[in-house]
Amino acid sequence: MQADLEKSAAFGANQAQQKLPEDAKPTPNPTPGADAEATPAPVEARPIGVSEEAFRALHQLSTETPPALKGEMVAVGGGQAYLSLPEGKVAPMPAVVVIHEWWGLNDHIRHWADRLAAEGYAALAVDLYGGKAGTTPEEAQALMKAVDPAKAQATLAEAYAFLAEDARIKAPRRASVGWCFGGGWSLQLALAQPEDAAVIYYGRVVTDPEALTKIQGKLLGIFANQDQGIPPKDVDAFEAALKEAGVDARILRYDAQHAFANPSSARYDAPAAEAAWAEVQAFLRAELKP
Repeated sequence: MQADLEKSAAFGANQAQQKLPEDAKPTPNPTPGADAEATPAPVEARPIGVSEEAFRALHQLSTETPPALKGEMVAVGGGQAYLSLPEGKVAPMPAVVVIHEWWGLNDHIRHWADRLAAEGYAALAVDLYGGKAGTTPEEAQALMKAVDPAKAQATLAEAYAFLAEDARIKAPRRASVGWCFGGGWSLQLALAQPEDAAVIYYGRVVTDPEALTKIQGKLLGIFANQDQGIPPKDVDAFEAALKEAGVDARILRYDAQHAFANPSSARYDAPAAEAAWAEVQAFLRAELKP
């Protein structure tokens, strides 16, 4: 247990020391990168839920008329989280822990939880910043540096347990999804809990094969070839370590920049985001709805 906490603390220190590329100060009219195309072959997704076009539109409305959120804040352990449930479904149902970027639990992440709920999952978006959220890169960096790794691990463990225990959910299968800062923590959750699947969007990686042997479920990694914070060589090392550890993993690379899946980011790339989302849909459907 002590060794696990020490590794978690080391991960948190690495997160704090690394100045990741700016994820995206929310902008009213994001500009997609027209020349960036997804490397992997597209996966056909079922025509349900929230499409990439509709998801992008949620981020283009003015702050005076923000789009309605579908979920609610709930008490989880000693903190709060945003819970979005599929309409018309009752327990048991598959569930996903949603882990925010370095900005914190903002409406972008709440919309992601709603998007996952529209796919039939109970989506619980955790708050690793204790109710705070950044609106500038400086604020986000400070919040990320202030995260206590042991406390973050405890928050994620509480969220993971909540999805199985809450009477509305009673999840028989659970996964996690995270972006950037949250992508790294999605991997950490997979290392710490016996979840069925984990999705990592351009998050901090682990390249020690021995450490990665703790992963019990399947893993989907989504990375950007133009990412300066998580460069291709690190992704290559991660993929090699996963293979050596015997982890059932699929690593995808897109010709895009960091934060390409966030419609409020200047680096948003619609083709890459849509292709990645199709992969996530297919992956979660296969692992949580077998």
